[in-house]
Amino acid sequence: MRLTRRSALAALGGVSAITIVGRAEAQNVILRSAEVHPDGYPTIVGVNDMSRRLQERTNGRYRIQVFHSGQLGGERDTIDQTRFGVIDMNRINMAPFNNLIPETNVPSLPFMFRDIPHMRKVMDGPIGESILAKFEPHGLVALAFYDSGARSMYNRTKPINTVADMRGMKIRVQQSDMFVALIQALGANPTPMPYGEVFTSLQTGVIDGAENNWPSYESSRHFEVARYFSQTEHSNSPEVLVMSKRRFDSMTPADREIVRASAKESVAAMRESWDARERASEELVKSRGVQVNTVDKSSFVQATQSVVERFASTPELRQLVERIRAVT
Repeated sequence: MRLTRRSALAALGGVSAITIVGRAEAQNVILRSAEVHPDGYPTIVGVNDMSRRLQERTNGRYRIQVFHSGQLGGERDTIDQTRFGVIDMNRINMAPFNNLIPETNVPSLPFMFRDIPHMRKVMDGPIGESILAKFEPHGLVALAFYDSGARSMYNRTKPINTVADMRGMKIRVQQSDMFVALIQALGANPTPMPYGEVFTSLQTGVIDGAENNWPSYESSRHFEVARYFSQTEHSNSPEVLVMSKRRFDSMTPADREIVRASAKESVAAMRESWDARERASEELVKSRGVQVNTVDKSSFVQATQSVVERFASTPELRQLVERIRAVT
């Protein structure tokens, strides 16, 4: 039976008092993980792989239960719940953290990565580790980066070939100042809204379009109401798997290391699932008659340079941009 958001939170409140433990070895603990995507989505495959590893290494003392499909609320809603320990774990896009943790702006910047292999190499290395460490002062332990693919524009009315085609369009964006600025730089009107409201807003004409990756475009059924997909590939920003610092600190040092290792090792399963799902999603929407086109990327890169300058505004962030660009 699908939980409503209210009943799910009530259930979490009841479990929390029972399962929060001290430094003694915990027994039969269920870690609750929030997720806006539907069951079977690659990020859920990754968290389930982590759960399997966690169960094996703790002899069943820990496992993870994923509350998928936004049962616990939208991404922005669940961040504070995770920080305060109401939710144990959370898989979140980088954008909702942009206003909280300045360093998360850099991987989210338009055209920051040359391609997906470049993004993976950067985020798997010391640069990625340095960004993960920035979450802890905010009540979160960032465990690993997951993929989010290349984000592109899609809309209800026409193909987008150049920046000029976006002028005046109402485009849904994530609730992030940087993504608002990105859409403004492209001459369109940004409309921040939770992911769960996008389908109806497209259907009713509240917005003209949105931007996302192939699997999200397909699994959300946005392709049914926004039939033009333009491959701007303006962002290859990763997503991040975080844990409540309150929950993490309640574990023994040995269990914390098991959690960290299990999360890191789950990235491979997530990426394998992602690559397969991305190909399948693209093939499916094309078979349903969606009009797909490439774009003049140079015009988009030029138009968004001001966004890079604005959100990498400190010497530290500019240095981070240069370090990422230097990775070969």
